[in-house]
Formats: sequence, structure tokens, C-alpha cells
Amino acid sequence: MNAEQPKSVGEVLIRQPGSATSYWQPVPANGYIDVIFSPEMVVMDHPIGFGTQTVAPGGYVREHAHDRNEEVIFVISGIGRAVIDGVDHAMRPGSAFFIGKNRRHMFVNEGADDIVWTWLILPNGLEDFFRLIGRTRQEGEPAPAPFPRPDNVLEIERSTVFAAQPADQRQP
Repeated sequence: MNAEQPKSVGEVLIRQPGSATSYWQPVPANGYIDVIFSPEMVVMDHPIGFGTQTVAPGGYVREHAHDRNEEVIFVISGIGRAVIDGVDHAMRPGSAFFIGKNRRHMFVNEGADDIVWTWLILPNGLEDFFRLIGRTRQEGEPAPAPFPRPDNVLEIERSTVFAAQPADQRQP
């Protein structure tokens, strides 16, 4: 018997440490993003964005929602707090979060060290937001002084993967 050959095969892309596209992020996160996979890098049947986010001590990702996307967060190192629809959840190595459409959420670094997590968003687009608000980062370079978000950040948010900002946005 002959094994049936697949009609088509997908792409393969291998990324090694230090090979991601990286961006410093503005306040209030004050960390950086590594974009590991996106449709610009490899052909995908189901476009995703995947990478890591590092948030400095005292930094946070402000409350937001995605009206067209689902997101997965997996904590690699550090400690903090995820606030999802106003409810606090511990973030520690091994914590995993699936966040569906229109769920308000924020992430707060409450530790003395950086908190690092992976992010996966479907469909993709978060990587575009990070590129548009950030500054190109090279592996091993020192962190820049904290810098502000662009004046048109709300326009950038709506043109990428974010829902409109709520009037009652929560603070950490």
C-alpha cells in the first residue's frame, strides 16, 4: 500500500534566541517586545502573531480589549497581576490565560524583577501595534530612558487590534 501524499504542506520557520524582531515599548510598560512569528515572516493559513513581552518592575500594560482577536498569555518568569474584567489573577511562572474578544484586561509587574510572558494573538496584528508605538531594539543594548506613547496612539490602537478605549478605564 502506498501512503497518500499530502496535497500541500505548510511552511517551517525556526527562530533561535536573539533572532526576533524587537521593539522597546513606551510608558507605562517600559519594557520590550520580541515578535517571533507573524505573517510577514512566514506564510500562514491562519495568521497569528506570537512573541514575548518583558515588562520592567513597576511597569504595566494598561487596561484594553480586543474586539476582533483572541489572545493567549503564558508567564515565563517574574510575578505580577492580571486584571480581567476587574478581577485580579496572580501571574507567576506557568500561569496561562486565554482572553476572548471584548474582555477588558491589563497586566501589572508587581515584582522586583522583569516579568516575561509569551503572547499569541489570532488573528495577528499586535505586532503592528508594537512596531508603530515602539522603537527598534537590538539584543543586549541598554534600555532607553522611559519615553511617551505617540500622540496618535488611540488611532494606532483602532487601526490594529484594539477595541475603543472605555471611558472608565481602570488603573493598576
